[in-house]
Amino acid sequence: MDPPAPTTPLTDPPGPSRRPGGRSAQVRRRVLDAVTTLLVERGYDALTVDAVAERSGVHRTTVYRRWRDVGGLLADVLAEATGDDWQPRDTGSLPGDLAAINLEVHEALTAEPPLTGALIAASFRSPPAAAALSAFWADRYERCAVVVRRAVDRGEAPAGTDAHALLVAATAPVYHELLLLRADADPARAVQAARAAAVAARAGAFVVT
Repeated sequence: MDPPAPTTPLTDPPGPSRRPGGRSAQVRRRVLDAVTTLLVERGYDALTVDAVAERSGVHRTTVYRRWRDVGGLLADVLAEATGDDWQPRDTGSLPGDLAAINLEVHEALTAEPPLTGALIAASFRSPPAAAALSAFWADRYERCAVVVRRAVDRGEAPAGTDAHALLVAATAPVYHELLLLRADADPARAVQAARAAAVAARAGAFVVT
C-alpha cells in the first residue's frame, strides 16, 4: 500500500498526462529517478529543476517544458506509483489481510533509502505533490476495500461496515508510530494494530448507521 503510499484524483496533478514510449519514456525514467535520488539525498529544499536536470543528464529546457517546476516533478513520481498493478493479498481472514497490508506499509516506511517518508514530507511543502499524494491514498484505499468486502462475505464483519474507516483505523497506528513518534521499527506492532482493527470490525465498530 506504499507509494511511495490513492482511483480518481481529487484534482488532476500537474505533469505529463500521457505515458510516452521510446526515447521519451527513457527521458522520463531518468528524470524521475533523479528526483527520488535527490529528494532522499538532499531533501526538499535542495530539490530544484536545475539539480534534477544535472543529475539526470536531461537538458534543463526539456525538464522545464515537460514538468514546469518541482511540484510537477513530484506529482509525476506519485502519479507513476498510482499507475501500478498492486492489489492487497487474500490470506483467507480479515486479521491476516489487514496484517499483510500493515506489514507492507511498515516495510515501505522503514526501507532504505527512505523514499516513502521523503515523499510524504515533501507533500507538506508542495501543493501539487500534496494533491498527487491524496490521489495515491484514495487509489490505495479503494483497492483495499476488497479486503472488507471479503470479510463481510465470510461473516467476519457485519454488513454496512465502512471500508475506508476500517482501513484507516488499521493502518493509522503504523504511520503514527513510524512517522510521528519515530518509534522502534517493530513489525509486531503493525500486526497488533491490524488484529485490533479486525476485532473492532467484528464488533460492528465501523458500521455506517
